[in-house]
Amino acid sequence: MTIQEMIARKQELGLSNEEISSRSGVPLGTLQKIFSGKTTSPRSRTIQALERVLAPVQVPKKQGEYTLDDYYAIPDERRVELIDGVIYDMPAPSVIHQKILALLHLLFEQCVSEHEGDCEVFLSPCDVQLDNDDRTMLQPDIFILCRPYDLKALSIPGAPDLVVEILSPSTRSKDMLLKLSKYQNAGVCEYWMVDPKKRSVYVYDFSDPDFHPEVYPFDSTIPIHISGGSCSIDFSSIDRKIARYYED
Repeated sequence: MTIQEMIARKQELGLSNEEISSRSGVPLGTLQKIFSGKTTSPRSRTIQALERVLAPVQVPKKQGEYTLDDYYAIPDERRVELIDGVIYDMPAPSVIHQKILALLHLLFEQCVSEHEGDCEVFLSPCDVQLDNDDRTMLQPDIFILCRPYDLKALSIPGAPDLVVEILSPSTRSKDMLLKLSKYQNAGVCEYWMVDPKKRSVYVYDFSDPDFHPEVYPFDSTIPIHISGGSCSIDFSSIDRKIARYYED
């Protein structure tokens, strides 16, 4: 704290020099010189003693109160998402999750490159500031963006055009309920939920007013709605490569 901050805090708390001296152990004469401006560079030990008395008490935040400042303060090795002020830890994904992710990413990249449009494919972890506020930051497994963006930015602002989440036991409920609602309300056009357990892909076309998912088994060719029918994903190629996973 600066001396001016200490003076302001002293007035805010309504403390006299005598009370601060008694609580901090700093001699009264020293305090008078500091607060009158006669002493402009107190010793560090004196500053620390005064801060213990005058520094504001930091009240721990509760879930629902966190912001992007808290998100960015979390160490890089701890992967989390921030949704409506709530921090969700993201455990390391399973092998089958990562295998599907890698194969599906290649298929989307191939599809986008063949059509040479304005869309680009992004792979997790990449931050998406979904609601353009300071209370939500997501890391979709895969997303497609069909508009300009800042390559030097820390995150993508706003809703992607298409989002893919691969369900895991630890994220299943969040992906199927909370994120479904978030993506729809934020303006995502299309949402795929890949379910390795049931070997199914749930595709939500949010332009459909009925809001019912199309359900495809893993051996399907799945159309991409945002492409207007010009592009599809042959999921059966993924199914063949992971079939051994289900033999047991």
